[in-house]
Amino acid sequence: MSTRRDFTKGALASLAAVIAASAPARAATAAFDSLREKPLRIGVLIFERMDQIDFTGPFAVLSRLPSSSLAVLSKDGRPIRDHKGLRLTPDLALKDAETYDVLQIPGGPGQEALMEDEAVLSLIRRQMDAQRVLFSVCTGALICGAAGVLRGRQATTHWSAFDLLPFFGAKPVRSRVVVDGPLITAAGVTAGIDGALNLAALLRGEAVAQQIQLDIQYAPDPPFYSGEPQTAPREVLEAVRGRYEPLTNARRATAKRIATKLGV
Repeated sequence: MSTRRDFTKGALASLAAVIAASAPARAATAAFDSLREKPLRIGVLIFERMDQIDFTGPFAVLSRLPSSSLAVLSKDGRPIRDHKGLRLTPDLALKDAETYDVLQIPGGPGQEALMEDEAVLSLIRRQMDAQRVLFSVCTGALICGAAGVLRGRQATTHWSAFDLLPFFGAKPVRSRVVVDGPLITAAGVTAGIDGALNLAALLRGEAVAQQIQLDIQYAPDPPFYSGEPQTAPREVLEAVRGRYEPLTNARRATAKRIATKLGV
């Protein structure tokens, strides 16, 4: 029978494997190499009814990167509330945003309201057109998909929305973190920490990423094995899937409409 220690070792081994697997992408991607020695400008979008961990988890990592600055953006520069009521305050409105070295797009239920928001989609397109790094967490990948930048690229997202990725021309990969050129996608919520550590390794080297991991004591040791649909008890999966159903149906309808626009 598996033990918590076995589960923890497996989780940390998986993280190490993902970082190791990113080495070919790192070697092949000038977007990361060109940033290795320069000061970094990082932008993060926040929005109403997002999931704050999609932002605050990676923030714990990215804010510790040497020689970097981080700007928090919202559509109008006003504070927002995440879908559980936490208030977050941005630094800038979208109209004042730059093209950043790294742009992070979180997810959460509020993602639906941005799927056809041209100001947000244009920000994402500009980032990729400039061959800068784009980092999505959870269903932030769907927003990126709506911008048309996932076409032909490998990507992942939250398990409840994973089967929607092909509507945006993406190649779905069941992994906590996927690196495809300058695009990094992380799966649901807490996977954003894994994604940010991989990004830290790509931008500043694995030694720096490991120092940050130790600093934040990121050593997952969950009390249950319910963090993935494949390991959760059937009754747990059915209960959570049922709660997601209205949002999943809305996301599917939106994805189909956008697929038509994108010609996918």
